[in-house]
Amino acid sequence: MAAKKAFVIRIDPQILESIEKWAADEFRSTNGQLEWIITNALKNAGRYKQTKANDE
Repeated sequence: MAAKKAFVIRIDPQILESIEKWAADEFRSTNGQLEWIITNALKNAGRYKQTKANDE
């Protein structure tokens, strides 16, 4: 598994609440849901470079 880097995020409480609910609906952690949302946004924008480390 690729190493992951931790960072702090400031987010509107209503947005966070919505993400937490969405994550629960899809049986993911809030962190996992945020990572999924960001990854999909990057792929849709054509800015996600898939590497061997990402595949594992």
